[in-house]
Amino acid sequence: MNTRQEYSTLAIEIVPLRVLAKDGFSLSAYRYRAFGVARGNLLMAGATGVSQRFYRRFAEFAASQGFNVLTLDYRGVGESKPASLKGFEMSYLDWAYLDLAAAVDLLGEEALPIYWVGHSFGGHAIGLLPNHQKLAAAYTFGSGAGWAGWMSKAEALKVRFLWRFVLPAIVRWKGYMAWSLLGMGDDLPLGVYKDWKRWCAYPHYYFDAPDMQHLVDLYAQVRTPCVFATAIDDPWAPPQSRNAFVKAYQNAPLLRRDITPSAELPQIGHMGYFRANAQPLWADVLRWLTAQPTATTGHFGAKS
Repeated sequence: MNTRQEYSTLAIEIVPLRVLAKDGFSLSAYRYRAFGVARGNLLMAGATGVSQRFYRRFAEFAASQGFNVLTLDYRGVGESKPASLKGFEMSYLDWAYLDLAAAVDLLGEEALPIYWVGHSFGGHAIGLLPNHQKLAAAYTFGSGAGWAGWMSKAEALKVRFLWRFVLPAIVRWKGYMAWSLLGMGDDLPLGVYKDWKRWCAYPHYYFDAPDMQHLVDLYAQVRTPCVFATAIDDPWAPPQSRNAFVKAYQNAPLLRRDITPSAELPQIGHMGYFRANAQPLWADVLRWLTAQPTATTGHFGAKS
């Protein structure tokens, strides 16, 4: 692996592109070209309300280690949002069914293994993909069930207050979830807000919702080797929340990893997995992904 100093001096080629979702919706994306011979294609599946620009440091690091990396903004977020979110219609799971599925298909056109790195929703989305069988391996951070009962008492009180009083008032006023007013992320479409609020009321998220029972069978079909890592100081997705969610991946080779903050990473929380000082985590991710068996090889996108 390259050292921190070597990584910081590399000039990574970044190519903007548009990805057409399964329904034709145009998504903003960036391709980070592998430095050297490409070892694989890596798709960065981000968290709810977090734009792709947040993952740039990780994408550059992975590209410096020989991976072609694709980041994208889901519809309604970041560079993929319309001029106004008011009146913009979509369902939360469109991000997986339509947006991420199209990105997987795009990467699948190349003769390289497809690796998945997820953050929060990015860990949920694996089981929702119609083409998850194309993934060689997946590694996710901070994916939990969303129920406040899995959180600390202090965090649960704050989250319940947000869902019951603050966010409904903001949505009535703006017509969408103006998350940015609270400094907590990108604004979100009304459909995402409605789905998210409803599912977070259940201990096992949407798997407990009466109208979502079909998802149990979808997740049971996943056979992709997966790691679900979470920091013990993650306020929104602590280990017990992660455990409640990943039970659905009942047939996948699955590892649970708990991350303890250290002198090198004194605070992680829900967003620290992809901040600049998290490079040691990223190195572990790439080592684990490439250690998984795959018969797919190739050199697409490599540069000298």
